[in-house]
Amino acid sequence: VQLQAYGGGLVQAGGSLRLSCTASGLTFSNYAFGWFRQGPGKEREFVAAISWSGRMINYADSVKGRFTISRDNAKSTVYLEMTSLKPEDTAAYYCAALRGTAGWGSRSPSDYLYWGQGTLVTVSS
Repeated sequence: VQLQAYGGGLVQAGGSLRLSCTASGLTFSNYAFGWFRQGPGKEREFVAAISWSGRMINYADSVKGRFTISRDNAKSTVYLEMTSLKPEDTAAYYCAALRGTAGWGSRSPSDYLYWGQGTLVTVSS
């Protein structure tokens, strides 16, 4: 199983970025997915989650209204559209596939079975 996250970069505060995560080696449509981030000196934190169908979505309060998670099962890809970016959004962003035994919108990293390598987002003030 391989998850590849990409789309990170350097952006000014108030700007936008779109992250993508493409999965291979698994039946993509069977899995719920999440995005997490880890800033410098910080623990990994939950950002957003999406159910296998895409009908159920969960966001961290810190990104609600600014970030949008979506998925395209035909392309085996999960997206994170980020707008109104703030310097505190600076972090490495990771996508992850949820364990089948966990609740679909879990915010706990330990409930996620497969992880991508991370893509760095830097927001300048």
